[in-house]
Parts: sequence; structure tokens; C-alpha cells
Amino acid sequence: MRKAPPLERKLECTLEELCHGCKKEVKYTRDVVTKNGTIVKKEVSQMVLVKPGWKKGNKITFEGMGDERPGCLPGDAVFAVSEKKHPVFKRVGNDLVLKAEVPLVSALTGWSFSFRLLGGKKVSCSFQDEIICPGYEKVIRGEGMPIADQKGARGDLRVKLEIAFPKQLTDEQRDGLAGLLSAVPEPVMQGPTVSNFLSLVLTLSEICGAALVPWDKQTA
Repeated sequence: MRKAPPLERKLECTLEELCHGCKKEVKYTRDVVTKNGTIVKKEVSQMVLVKPGWKKGNKITFEGMGDERPGCLPGDAVFAVSEKKHPVFKRVGNDLVLKAEVPLVSALTGWSFSFRLLGGKKVSCSFQDEIICPGYEKVIRGEGMPIADQKGARGDLRVKLEIAFPKQLTDEQRDGLAGLLSAVPEPVMQGPTVSNFLSLVLTLSEICGAALVPWDKQTA
């Protein structure tokens, strides 16, 4: 005997629920065949145990609890996990991504901020001895989402910093920045950080209309 088609529904979960796990009661309406062969609607409920680390697309199946059809075995009820948009974090695989906007002056002179993780733990980040360049990303190991079926394993938290450049400058501010940028010393760092630093300097120079002299052409 063939089986009736599955009844499919979404199971909306918050990031907090997917992080810590939870029990959710789901109510839905299924078709039921009566003794005289007619089909009526019946509201039923099931309890779903959401496990820590589940992702969008995970499916929970209740066999035989879907729609009924005359001459068929009852279909299954299938619930697919969907993630509600979070106001602070975005999930990427097992990692959590947090974007923060840094004022330009703080990016150059030092900055710190704090936030709370999904479980309420407060985390502070400080950038006092470094320049925050465009595309800067700080990775905090083991503070992401739990990895399902891997006890104790977690993804990472990636803090991405975006620099808030001023929308306008006074002539005095432009002249001051131009003077500072023309005297920027050659960076001693190497690798990708150099390109990020150059990107920041070039962006600043475009804002204030400064013409930069290459470091190897500058005179003492």
C-alpha cells in the first residue's frame, strides 16, 4: 500500500534556541479520513526536541502523523528548521559573525567595546596598541555555535569591524589631515596588514584631497 505525501512545515527557531537547545510544541492541521471515507481537518500538536547546534534545514519527522488519504498509509509530518534573523549576530556555518562600526578617530587612536554572547556572557574587545584598518577581523576561538553531535566542540566568533568615515570635513580639518598623511612613516608590518593599512591611508587621502608621496620618494 502506498503512502500519502508528507505534510511539510517550517520550524522557526531563534539563534538562542539553536545554540542552547530547547523543547518546542508545534501545532498543525492534518487531514484525517473518517469511518465513512470523508476527509476532515484535525488540529494536532507534537513536541520537538531541538538539539544544540542544529542548523537551518535540519528535519524532524513524525512517522504517520501527516495527512491521511483513502486507500493509503498515513503520510509523515516533516518539520524543517528555519533560523530567525538575529539583531546582533549572523550565523555562518558553525561560526557567529558580529559586525561593529568604529568611528574613524577611534580606529586611528584606540577603541574598545563590549557585547553579550547568546548565553548572556559579556565579552570586551580592546584595540589600544593597533590601528584598525578596513576589513579588520578579530577571531575569538570557541565562542561560536555548538557543533551538533560533537560534544564540547564549538565554532568561532568573528568580529568584523567597519570604519565610519566622516561624511564631510571643514577646510581646516582637511588641511590638518593632509599634513598628517603626507608625513605618515613607512609601516614596519608585513603581509596582508600592509595592504589594509595602505587602504586606510588612501581612503583618508581621498577624503581630504591629499596627494601622497611614496615612502621611498620621501626625504627626511
